[in-house]
Order: sequence, then C-alpha cells, then structure tokens
Amino acid sequence: MSLCHVQHLTNSLLAVAFISSFGSSMLYGYNLAVVNSPALYIKDFYNRTAVARNGTSLNEEALTLMYSLTVSVFAIGGLLGSLIVGMLVTRFGRKGTIVKTTVLVFIAGTLMGFSRTCGSPEMIIIGRFITGVHSGISLSVVPMYLGEIAPKNLRGFLGLVPSIFIGTGVFTAQILGLNELLGKEEHWPLFLSVVVVPTFIQLLLLPWFPESPRYLLIEKHNIHATITALKWYRSKSNIQSEIEEMQEEQRSLSSVETLSVWELLQDQSCFTIERLGRRPLMIGGFSMMGLCSAGITLALILQTNLSFMRYISVCCVVGIIAGFCIGPAGVPFLITAELFKQSHRPAAYIVGGSLNWLSNFTVGFVFPFLQMSAGAYCYLVFAAVCVSVATYVYIVIPETKNKTFLEISHMFSKKEAVLETQGLTQLDQLKLKKMNGYGGLEHTSLELDSSSSVP
Repeated sequence: MSLCHVQHLTNSLLAVAFISSFGSSMLYGYNLAVVNSPALYIKDFYNRTAVARNGTSLNEEALTLMYSLTVSVFAIGGLLGSLIVGMLVTRFGRKGTIVKTTVLVFIAGTLMGFSRTCGSPEMIIIGRFITGVHSGISLSVVPMYLGEIAPKNLRGFLGLVPSIFIGTGVFTAQILGLNELLGKEEHWPLFLSVVVVPTFIQLLLLPWFPESPRYLLIEKHNIHATITALKWYRSKSNIQSEIEEMQEEQRSLSSVETLSVWELLQDQSCFTIERLGRRPLMIGGFSMMGLCSAGITLALILQTNLSFMRYISVCCVVGIIAGFCIGPAGVPFLITAELFKQSHRPAAYIVGGSLNWLSNFTVGFVFPFLQMSAGAYCYLVFAAVCVSVATYVYIVIPETKNKTFLEISHMFSKKEAVLETQGLTQLDQLKLKKMNGYGGLEHTSLELDSSSSVP
C-alpha cells in the first residue's frame, strides 16, 4: 500500500471495517461450516427425540432429510434477508441496519443453545433460519457500508475486509469443531450458539461510530451530520471537495428514480457489470477450489490403503477454504459496492444475494443425498463446477484492473458495436437472392434507414 493510501487509512475507518466484519460477516462463514463437525450428534439428538415422542426411531432417509433441512434452512433465511435488505437500508441506514439486526443473532443463539435442554429439534431449525436472515442482510449491508464510508482510493481494500472475515469464520468453525475444543457431544449446543459472542462485541462498539456520509447527505439531506461523519472517517483530506462530489451525485440522482429489481435487470449498461470481475482473484480462487475438491475425492478413495491420505484430505479442505477466501467469498460483493450507483445499489444487492442464497440452499439440501449415493465421488461435482467457472472467467471476463466504470462501459460499448456490425453482415448475407443466375444484396432497408436519419 502506498504512502498516500496509508495517510487516508484512519483509525476510525480501520476500526469500523474490523468491527462490522467481525460481528456480521464472520458469522456467515461460521454458520456455513458449523453444522459439519457435530452432524452425527445432531442426527442422534433428532433420533432420540423421535423415540421419546413417538416411540419409534427415524429411518436413514428421514434422518438425512431432517439434517438436510437443518443445513439448508440457513440459506432460506439468507434469501429472505437479501430480499428485505433494500427496505432496511433505506429506512434505518447502513450502520443502523447492522446494529438493529443484531437482535436476530441473540434470538437464534438462545434457541440453538437451549434446544437439547428443551428436547426440541425445531429450535435448532428455527435458529438456523434466523441466523440465515441475519447473514443475508449483513452479507449485503456490510460491503455497502464500508464502500460508502471509504475514500475512493481505499474502497477496494476496505471492501475485501468482509471477505477475509468470512473465510476466518469458516476456519474458526473448523477449529472449534475439533474434539479437543467444542467438538465433543456434550458441547454441540454451545458450538452452535457461540455466534452471540462476536455480535455482542459489535453491539458494544459499533453504535459509537457515525452513519455513512453518503447516506446522510444523498438520502437524508443532513449536511451537518454528513460533515460530522466525514470528520470521523477522514484525517487531513479535503472534506469540502468530497461533500461537493456527493452533492453533485445528489443532483444527478434527483431525476433518477430508485430502481426496482425488474428495472435493474432490464438496464443494459447494468448487464455489463455482470461480466466484470477481478480475474486473477476469481480464476485463482475457483481453480484452487476445483483442484482441492478433486484432491479430497482421491484422498478418500486411497485412505483405506494409505493412512497418510487422511492428512492430504485435511490439507485439501484448508485449500478449499483458502481458495474461497481468495476470490469467490467477497469479490462479487466488492464489485457490486464499487460499480453500482446509489439508485441501483439496493436492487443489485437483492439480485446478487438472492442468487447466492438459492445456490446455498441447493447445495445444503442436496449434498447429504448426493453423498449417500455417490460417496467420495460427490466432490467431483463441485470440482467440475469450480473449473467451469474459472474457465468462463478466463475466456469471457476481461481484465478491469485500474479502469473506471466509465472506461469499462466504453470498452463493452465497443465490443457490442463490433457484435452489432457482425450481426448486420450476417443479416445481409441472408438477403442474397438469385437474379439472372447471380447473387445480389438487398440494401433497400438499410438505405431507407440511412436516408431517414438525414435532416
């Protein structure tokens, strides 16, 4: 990081990035992996509860279905959270939404922590659903908040902090799930509910920091609060010039209505954003995940004859987590925060969040059945998906490093112009017709179009 960047990175910016990511983004990664280690204990609890209630145990398919629901209901909650995030950030602000939604974590942690004491599998499922709602909200709000409080030369750095904490959450769940820590049978309710700790720390600290200056000025029209917030987040920067830039954006948005999701999908300049990406991060991350997924399959097949293969499988799991942290964890949300305008941003996060959580639900619900039917080979499905995405990024998505959004739009405009020219050429070729044994071109419609444009 250059000296100029270091000067703009104030303690307040760094503190907000770490506090909001630690108490919100990290929980998303933690809850993705937390149900893996105690899976056998949770299934046993479900089975014993069924015997106590009905006098009969659950068969293997019913038990797998209940566990799949426990895993995937987190994604259903996440989908709901991503759908309501636009309404929440408009009403409560960016920081306000993060603070107010912490109540969801405390409710979920209480339900899951006392589920065994109450003999209620339903409390686990409902708790997982509520944590999903919180993660769906925070996965969109935290990058949005950090992207708006950061100066433009630090937006990328602060935008990647949540993705680092997502990976940290996954890693923390793997570590705490060891038998020497919380991986024992008597500790699994505590293992599920420990998410309240980082959220409690966030609730103590984050309210002392101000709201997003851009939200305060552009949406709340509060110039005094905007100046106060900027003084918190800037050191020796020219606050006046930044306020003038925000006011200019405010004037430009005065004639632009906030887009709905459907209107966003119909906006053709917005479609170019779908084709953007940080190529090295995305290609490297997905390639590593694909390679390690194939490595897990090989290790599981060979570990019956070669005992050291179990260590290879552990290394592959760590490799998948590392690959996830490199790019897929946070780059899509970083791009959304950087490239979409204030009027487009809530709808963009709804679209991206919905697709993310639908995918999470599909994987969480289907994987246990896939594992039953395919065994060790089930990981090859994920290897194929990761390699396909990495290949798609390499072939289709251009390098956008150090380019502004305007430059990227011009780049795609030129590309679309070439495609349109090629389309017209193909259209002309279709208009060939036989005239006295020779081919001719019908240019009549083109000539009419050209003549009609002349004043």
